[in-house]
Amino acid sequence: MVDIVTRVNNVVNGFVWGPFGLALLFCTGLWLSVRTGFFQFRRMGYWLKHTIGAIFTNKDVTAHTSKEDMAISQFQSMCTALAGTIGTGNIVGVATAIVSGGPGAIFWMWVMALLGMMTSFAENVLGVYYRRKNEKGEWNGGAMYYLTDGLGAKPGCKAVGRVLAVLFACFCILASFGIGNMSQINSIAGNMNAAFHLPYLATGLALMAMTALIVIGGLKRVAAVTEKLVPLMALFYVAGALIIVVMHAGNIPAALAAIFKGAFNLNAAGGGALGYGISQTITWGFKRGAFSNEAGLGSAVMVNSASNVKEPVHQGMWGVFEVFADTMVVCTLTALVILTTGVVDLESGAVLAGVQDNALVGRAFTAAFGSFGPKFIAVSILLFAYSTTLGWSHYGTKAVEYLFGTAGSRVYKVVFVCMTVVGATMKLGLAWDLSDTFNGLMMIPNLIGVLALSGTVVDITRNYFARRVRGENIEPMWSAFEEYQKEEEAEAAAEARQQ
Repeated sequence: MVDIVTRVNNVVNGFVWGPFGLALLFCTGLWLSVRTGFFQFRRMGYWLKHTIGAIFTNKDVTAHTSKEDMAISQFQSMCTALAGTIGTGNIVGVATAIVSGGPGAIFWMWVMALLGMMTSFAENVLGVYYRRKNEKGEWNGGAMYYLTDGLGAKPGCKAVGRVLAVLFACFCILASFGIGNMSQINSIAGNMNAAFHLPYLATGLALMAMTALIVIGGLKRVAAVTEKLVPLMALFYVAGALIIVVMHAGNIPAALAAIFKGAFNLNAAGGGALGYGISQTITWGFKRGAFSNEAGLGSAVMVNSASNVKEPVHQGMWGVFEVFADTMVVCTLTALVILTTGVVDLESGAVLAGVQDNALVGRAFTAAFGSFGPKFIAVSILLFAYSTTLGWSHYGTKAVEYLFGTAGSRVYKVVFVCMTVVGATMKLGLAWDLSDTFNGLMMIPNLIGVLALSGTVVDITRNYFARRVRGENIEPMWSAFEEYQKEEEAEAAAEARQQ
């Protein structure tokens, strides 16, 4: 039975993360970039000013909502989204990309991120535009809702939108237990045992208790933790990585040259070797880039939709920044740590003898910090992986709520908490592979919805800039849709009373 499941999983995984899936992801980002006039480059100053810049100039961005208001601040939504995306992939995933695809894989990781910025932008715009409130006053948004109410509103697409929404929610729930919980907790327990000799069970029980206190308290409690945890973990890791890169600053030009030369496999000899080499480099760069920032998977949009922002484009710009911070900053620093410290060969990406690819970053930190290096990495993975668990707890909660209502989400949270101790103590094996597959399967229905509604994204964006930049006196698109939702809710309530 296990062999059959493994074979089926390998086929599905090869489809999702093979040429078809990666091409779909790439083309979606490219299509959205073209349709928005390459917003991520042309409006770079604008979105930086209204995201990271606004944290220091606009109190409304960081101000907490009242106890009665179940929305969270823009800053909290960004931190919770980054909590879900900045994980072990930013450390181990980058090392795997370099070893499997050579230093040039980093270039293609950047390409995927630059295009993925607009995929993330579109997801967030649609998420806020089509979101709705539940009976507790919480915002519900994400692929489930823009597939149902956006794609489903197109002629002849009602059933298609609904089916795709249900599939997305099911894949999200399964992925939340795997890549969002057990695999992250397992990485933490293994690293804490190696660095500090802590028993796996003790780590699992401690994390289970912490997770129960945070997750069962709801999104506002999760957001309250992540808004403190994410800046701390990012500064902690970035500071350590920067120290190492500065210590080896003389090797930076050679590292960058290896990335750009390797991107097109300029060192390869022979046409066949050249073609295969470029294919491997592009594949691993795209794959690790997608795993790292999750743009296109439809996960982070679920927490971005819970923001107290009214303008969909505002939250869309946070999506652009999240991809930028995750891949262009954190992953790039990890790559430079590996490439400047000499733990891999700059020509081929071959690992030094006696070093496993998943220990490359640890070896680099050990070379710089001595015996403190492994402890630094263990703490970094603890912060990165646990924050991912908190982020994914919300994603799974909202997927369950879409399918079964708020009562189902309470049951889900209890099960999610219990799975943390299971993840810390068991050998996952196939479960890890399955979680990667379900994570990738979320991408297919989500990207179908994003592509089908790309015109809506463009219209909302044009409407925003016409009002906010050019000062035109026109009605916001989001206000018109809010009125439509109120009418729909009133009709549904009237039908319920008659029954």
